[in-house]
Amino acid sequence: MATANKNLSEYDKNTIPNAKGFRFGIVVSEWNDTITEGLFEGAYQALVENGVDDEDIIRWDVPGSFELIYGSKKMQEQFVDAVIAIGSVIQGETKHFDFVCEGVTQGIKDLNVLNDVPVIFCVLTDNNIQQSIERSGGKHGNKGTEAAIAAIKMAELRKNS
Repeated sequence: MATANKNLSEYDKNTIPNAKGFRFGIVVSEWNDTITEGLFEGAYQALVENGVDDEDIIRWDVPGSFELIYGSKKMQEQFVDAVIAIGSVIQGETKHFDFVCEGVTQGIKDLNVLNDVPVIFCVLTDNNIQQSIERSGGKHGNKGTEAAIAAIKMAELRKNS
């Protein structure tokens, strides 16, 4: 779990399985794209740094975070070893934030329960834009990097189970 003093981009590469030969799907929300592009870059770089070939990374864009569920479901149907769902929901003045956050969380959980390809939850649910900036390449590192490392570990688990 991230804390105020933890940089999400720091990890010990020696503890990460070599990801060469794995294929990863990344589904990216177009909503809050300055944030989601930063998360994508963090995820992409971490995958490549850990042995994934560029042609083994498939990116699909969807309109918003709620659409990540369907996009991830369809991505699971492709020949991929893990999916990373990238989104950003920022608190507004209405309950829309709560409904979207709960729906996306439950939807991605359901995909993990019902299907064999793991979906990694990389959806920032922040109170303001500054928090999102700090977690998508800012002072707290990049949650996309953390999601990519989780995806590699889960792809390895899937392969060995």
